[in-house]
Amino acid sequence: MEGGTASEMAAARPLRAVLASDGEEVAWKDEEMCVVGIFGKTSELSAEKYAIVNTLCDKPVFPLYPSLINDHHQGNNLLQCYYNQDSKVLYLLLTAVCDNHQLLQACRALADDVSHAEAHEFWKGEEKLHCIHLLYLFSVSHILLLVHPTCSFDITYDRLFRALDSLRQKVLPYLKSTIKDCPVGKEWRLNCRPCPPRLLFIFQLNGALKVEPKCLDPSNLDKPKKHSPKRRLQHALEDQIYRIFRKSRVLTNQSINCLFTVPANQAFVYVVAGQGDDPISMLIGQLKSNCAIREHESLPVSGSRRYQMMRHVHQPSFILESSLNSSSGQLVDCTLKEFLWQHVELVLTKKGFEDSVGRNPQPSHFELPAYKNWLAVASKLYDVMINWRDDELGFLSGDLSSKIQIQLKGLEGFLDADNKFSENRCQKALPLAHSAYQSNLPHHYTTTVHKNQLAQALRVYSQHARGPAFQKYAMQLHEDCYKFWSNGHQLCEERSLTDQHCVHKFHLLPKPGEKPEPDRNPPILYHNSRARSTSSCNCGRRQAPRDDPFDIKSGNYDFYQLQEEKCCGKLEHFYFPIFQPSTPDPAPAKNDSTASSLPPQEGEGEKMKEKEAQTQGESTSLSLALSLGQSTDSLGTFPPDPHAGGDNPDAHGQGGETKPEKRPSIVDRQVSTVEYLPGMLNSSCPKGLLPKFSSWSFVKLGPSKAYNFHRGLDQSGFIPGTNYLMPWDIVIKTRSEDEVDMDSNSWPAPNKSVPAKRASTVIGRGRRRDDVARAFVGFEYEDSRGRRFMCSGPEKIMKVMGSGPKESAIKALSSDMPLYILSPSQGRGLKPHYAQLMRLFIVVPDAPLQIMLTPQVQPGPPPCPVFYPERQEIPVPPDGLWVLRFPYAYVTDRGPCFPPKENQPLMSYRVQRGILKAIPQ
Repeated sequence: MEGGTASEMAAARPLRAVLASDGEEVAWKDEEMCVVGIFGKTSELSAEKYAIVNTLCDKPVFPLYPSLINDHHQGNNLLQCYYNQDSKVLYLLLTAVCDNHQLLQACRALADDVSHAEAHEFWKGEEKLHCIHLLYLFSVSHILLLVHPTCSFDITYDRLFRALDSLRQKVLPYLKSTIKDCPVGKEWRLNCRPCPPRLLFIFQLNGALKVEPKCLDPSNLDKPKKHSPKRRLQHALEDQIYRIFRKSRVLTNQSINCLFTVPANQAFVYVVAGQGDDPISMLIGQLKSNCAIREHESLPVSGSRRYQMMRHVHQPSFILESSLNSSSGQLVDCTLKEFLWQHVELVLTKKGFEDSVGRNPQPSHFELPAYKNWLAVASKLYDVMINWRDDELGFLSGDLSSKIQIQLKGLEGFLDADNKFSENRCQKALPLAHSAYQSNLPHHYTTTVHKNQLAQALRVYSQHARGPAFQKYAMQLHEDCYKFWSNGHQLCEERSLTDQHCVHKFHLLPKPGEKPEPDRNPPILYHNSRARSTSSCNCGRRQAPRDDPFDIKSGNYDFYQLQEEKCCGKLEHFYFPIFQPSTPDPAPAKNDSTASSLPPQEGEGEKMKEKEAQTQGESTSLSLALSLGQSTDSLGTFPPDPHAGGDNPDAHGQGGETKPEKRPSIVDRQVSTVEYLPGMLNSSCPKGLLPKFSSWSFVKLGPSKAYNFHRGLDQSGFIPGTNYLMPWDIVIKTRSEDEVDMDSNSWPAPNKSVPAKRASTVIGRGRRRDDVARAFVGFEYEDSRGRRFMCSGPEKIMKVMGSGPKESAIKALSSDMPLYILSPSQGRGLKPHYAQLMRLFIVVPDAPLQIMLTPQVQPGPPPCPVFYPERQEIPVPPDGLWVLRFPYAYVTDRGPCFPPKENQPLMSYRVQRGILKAIPQ
């Protein structure tokens, strides 16, 4: 349209580019023109809508392949414009996803991994974009052509036109304010359109209509009909379309109030004759007809010769008349151009459309605009309806565009029947899902229960919900269930050291010096699982009830310190080294995540197997090995504490053996006085750190004679017959001069039994000349109800019927003792009760020997670390009854090591062998 010397445009251009050009420069700016809009659907890549304009103008206005025009959504160029100055008709052609080539490009633009809801939203966005362009087309055109690829009416247009009519009524006030200053008539500014546009329909026949030859029998000869089959089809379609639109109130008696009109006394449906059914024979025939030069060709040649040669191949035949002539009694079918021109002439002659019907028809307004005036109105409407995303628009235009976009929300609900059905279906499924979530729920519950109930609710929801709104309401179900849970139904997620939940609802812990306030929101309370157990004190003589602990200090220290004041506070204690701060505000150490995630020691398994092979000998050989100082740590992983070297620095070097190589100890470096260990000392914690308190206890109950071999321990809680310590005979060296040359007193060879006459000794009266000292050892287990018993071996509960046990302690000392064992007194419930190893009783005789205590506990299967006290080797002085109290719970910096669950192997929770070593002096 640019350039005043050009008589007309050479080809179609995007409407956006035409509106951006200066209308003052064109030669036809003052010419009055008719605007024809074309929209609809196409089924072939060579779009029928483009071929219609080419046929009407008899020129290659549009290319033969529309996919070459523009990409999908490139610059919003969905509207193409062409002005034919000879006929004074401006063609506006709308392309959308209804066209096959645009649909193909949209499918390519859609990602492969999108969900059903996202794909539905994408296609509904395309449909909304098409609707707003179509409303624009109805606002600037005189005549509209609806093109359809078949010869049957698409009933979905009825719903579309009702939606557009409703949208037009809502946005009409905003459109009025947009064009109020445009140089057009008052009626145009009032109704925002030059006239109620007339809608015409163009259908493609596509071989659907076939006339079978009549039989030669005279009885079958019918009277010749006045109209051809194609014309009769057009009349039938007109009646059907008019009846549908009248029933749905798209068409009314007063045309001024309608979205469009149809003529009452003129044809408004045209059926285009289709091509043959056989594409191969059709192409061959067209190839012959185009290659052969026919002198009698009567078609007028005006325009491009190439277009005239290719139009029969790539475009439908819009101008061919029916093969039947008037001599047969039938009227001759008109061409497409004749069909359209009877309506265009009413516009160009300014007669307008009188399509109102009824008793008192109201005349509708009509205006034939000059090109420059139409361009001004079309540009304003384009800015607020289509081009509203541009930032260059003014504030007024942007404000009107936003208001129009708000009105499009109503259009979405009107058009999207699938989503409306899905919304209603999902809304009905939500109450069922909420009921499934709240069924059989306690008043307070944990995250696990919440997730299980939510999964059940989602299963119920998925059984009833359907459609694109499924994901939207599934997210709402998530939010509703979470709000219900967090609004006063959330249980405290903290678990005790025995793996039991706190029974309080979500709460805060009191700060130091602060009192609990259960009425606050959230309340301030201490954790409580409502589980109580009975435990004994450090020495075992006093039992008291205790609450289920939630932190290591209350579980391993506070309870026993409280009992110290009432029972064993005056006994002799072995004090373990603890953290001594050098700053007023020490901080807990942060463990390296890489180091903490590794198993304790890679070679521990192999070393344990080696030690197992070394301890499979007879009981006497073990006694000899212990007496000769040939035994080492069970794993060889934890060497003695250097601070304990004064007690026996050469304990591992006796007997002339080579001193084993020591690994670096956890306290080989300087102990920190700035950072403390937040958990318990174990094989995976950083070196050089100590806890603020010890979880272990080692106290002396009295001298060795305090234990009576025939009566056992005199403490409460023991199951009858299980309160005895096992004897442990230890061979020691004799230093008397008169017995040096006696063969009977020579050292026994390894793996040889000690003579029977050396098997007796008297406790408390010193050693006799048989060189054997007797100690006593007992592994005490205690369950949650305070029931106590001794074990003589792995999973073997002691049961003494006479005066003292006859079984030696060698088997228990040379084996890994389980940390947990099934309690002999099970309750009525199905859940098993476990007893935990809590104490080790040791009776050391008054003899020249040193017993070293090296406890190592692995409270779980690998890679659970190994726990030990703050001093790895504890010297046990002679002539005493000592008791080692194990920790009640085992906690690392990553959390507690919980007791075993049902059907878990108990031997994975163990106290490693080699807990006692006898070193003669």
